[in-house]
Order: sequence, then structure tokens, then C-alpha cells
Amino acid sequence: MPKKPTRKPTRKLKTYQTSLGFYDQAVAAPSMKAALEAWGASSNLFHQGAAKETDDPDIVAATMASPGVVLRRPVGSDGPFTEHAALPTDLADDDAKPKRKSRAKSRSKPGKRAAKSAREQPREIDREQARKAAAAFEKEERRREAERRKQETARARERAHREKAVATAQAALDKAMREHEARAEEIEAARAALDQRAEAEQSRWDKQRAKLAEAVRRARE
Repeated sequence: MPKKPTRKPTRKLKTYQTSLGFYDQAVAAPSMKAALEAWGASSNLFHQGAAKETDDPDIVAATMASPGVVLRRPVGSDGPFTEHAALPTDLADDDAKPKRKSRAKSRSKPGKRAAKSAREQPREIDREQARKAAAAFEKEERRREAERRKQETARARERAHREKAVATAQAALDKAMREHEARAEEIEAARAALDQRAEAEQSRWDKQRAKLAEAVRRARE
């Protein structure tokens, strides 16, 4: 009896949250490492205390609807996470910082009440939804990997084109240098021949002049 094909086990997704620049960011990913890669973080934000796993039902629902896609909202706000978030509207100078801090502090209590309410009435994500979310995350991962390969191919093509241009220019320079050296050798050889002719001519003239001068002297006697 033929064996049924085994299905690849679905990776369970979790929701991770951090704050980078002007935005709070959240993503559904199977691990902290995958979340850091999705954020493009160059350091471990989790070890630094700048990132965490969250069970906020609204954030979890938003990220699970678009697994692997980084969602954002203005930093310090309690609005919904979206793929294209606007910049914070309350960016202010140093004088306004205490006010912004107080607003953030005043928002903390409703957040705690919401978290408490979420723990009392958790939204359960069924297995089918989790499977679809994981499949969508893997699809997004494949898309990002394909994009990375495309960029690497483009960079390799550009590098090869540049190296070919450099090699062509270097070959032209080497050829011109060889031609110059050959012509310089010809000129040097011609100069040496002229020097020899000049020396021979000077020697001939010296002898002729001495002979003629002797003839003039004898004629005067």
C-alpha cells in the first residue's frame, strides 16, 4: 500500500514588537531571529530589551492577517498597526518633550486595562487560521529571498560590467604604453645613429681642415 506523502510541519507564529525611529513595529514570525531579519535589525533588540513578544489581541490579529510583513504605527501611540503608517503628528521640540512623556504616561493605564481585559477574554486563533498565517509567512519569506537574490544578481552583473570596463581600459593603456616604448626605442636608435654620423663627420672634417690648412701654409712660404 503506497505511503501517503508527509506534510511539512507548520511553524507556529508569534507576534513580536519593537520601536525603531519614529515607529512602533510589529511582525508575525516563527522566532525572534526571523523577527529581527524582518525588521532589518543589525543587533539583537531582544537582548537589549528593545523588543518583546506580545499577546495584545489587536496586534496579534493584525500581524497574523499579514504574517511576515512588518506593520507600523507612530511611536508611542496606541492606534492600529498598518503596513503604511504615517509619521507621528506630535513631533515637537525639547520644550514639548515633558508633555509628550506625560501623555505617554497617561496612556499607560488604559493599555494595562486593555491587556487585563485581553487576558480575561483572549481571542483564540483556530488551527486553520494559524496554518494559513504560517503559510502566508513562508510565502513572504520566499518573496523576500527572491528579492534578495534578484538584487545580488543585479549587483554581480554590475560588478562584472565594471570589471570588464576596467580590463578594457587597462588593456588599451598597456597597448599604448608598448607602442610608446617601441617608438621611443626607434627614436633612441635613430639618435644614436645620428651621433655616430656626427662624430664621423667631425673626424673627417678635422682631417680635411688640417690638410687644407697645411696647404695654405705652404702656399704662403
